[in-house]
Amino acid sequence: MDVSLIVVVVVLTALVFDFTNGFHDTANAMATSIATGALRPRTAVALAGLLNVVGAFLSIQVAQTISGGLVDETRVDPVVIFAGLVGAIVWNLFTWLLGLPSSSSHALFGGLIGATWVAAGAGAIDFTTVVNKVVLPAVLSPLVAALIAMTATYLAFRLTARAAPGVVARGFKLAQTVSASMVALAHGTNDAQKTMGVITLTLITAGTLPAGSGPPLWVVASAGLAIGLGTYMGGWRIIRTLGSRMSDLRPAQGFTAETTSAAVILTSTHLGLPLSTTQVCTGSILGSAAGHHLASVRWGIAGRIALAWIFTLPSAGVVGAAASWLASTGTAGVIVVAFSGVAIAAGIYGVSRRSAVTAANVNDGPRPPVPDLVA
Repeated sequence: MDVSLIVVVVVLTALVFDFTNGFHDTANAMATSIATGALRPRTAVALAGLLNVVGAFLSIQVAQTISGGLVDETRVDPVVIFAGLVGAIVWNLFTWLLGLPSSSSHALFGGLIGATWVAAGAGAIDFTTVVNKVVLPAVLSPLVAALIAMTATYLAFRLTARAAPGVVARGFKLAQTVSASMVALAHGTNDAQKTMGVITLTLITAGTLPAGSGPPLWVVASAGLAIGLGTYMGGWRIIRTLGSRMSDLRPAQGFTAETTSAAVILTSTHLGLPLSTTQVCTGSILGSAAGHHLASVRWGIAGRIALAWIFTLPSAGVVGAAASWLASTGTAGVIVVAFSGVAIAAGIYGVSRRSAVTAANVNDGPRPPVPDLVA
């Protein structure tokens, strides 16, 4: 396949992944605000989408980690990157169908690692970078976020114990407008950069950019718009899981969860760590729920989410590896991979319509009991 044509295909596929990243991860910023009633569902996703776009322009540290750190750009080509993106998109859609907040970031890393391994061998993967900047943050970030949120929640309830419950609830709902906006801004700053990094890596492998280059302005703008549009679509299935199925949160808990998430994500972005915003936000929500009463957490749902985290990297890697093997056979192989990806996506969407979750019913359904919550 002509190099310029495959580059265009990869850029478009990367933006499709960015779009799925947006609606898959909308819950990260807005699930708690929607669940507590601080923001109306449509208002929440519109605000999150706008701030995702703004956040994309604030930093390129994470993009440079991906474009020049995870794999040896001299040993991969755009076809390999295309295969890795297909693996990431398929896993994102599958976990969205199940309503599981898995990591879009780890789906991307897994897809790229699997595709690269098949095409160029294990030597083309920088496992030191993978361990230090992917695996360790994946283990530590949700734990750190949970501990901070748990502490903050405990203090919030202690400090407001003597205040009128109605006044406290209204105050925290107003505060959530700010804290949720900060999470959306941080999400755009961290997650949009992953697509920027993939597109930049593609341009480097195609010889369009020199090694070590940062993302051009058009890459930054297109990645920001794609993730913002995806966020505006609203990943309602995952919003329901994080906002109400895992725990019945109150405004105070929503505020502490969102503030914790924003602080952790922005810090990691400054350090160039492409951590999973999903894992950070999920850890914060669990911590904020447990910080007031352990019984408020549905640990069965939390366990399913943890399993999805564990399987994300290898599962996306397997799909990326299979796509890489098939695409390496030539133009026909690339076409088969592309059409297979479209068919799988269409099938998943068709199944999702049988039990649609929308802005109108996202807060419906049973919630876990929460004793003695007043704020």
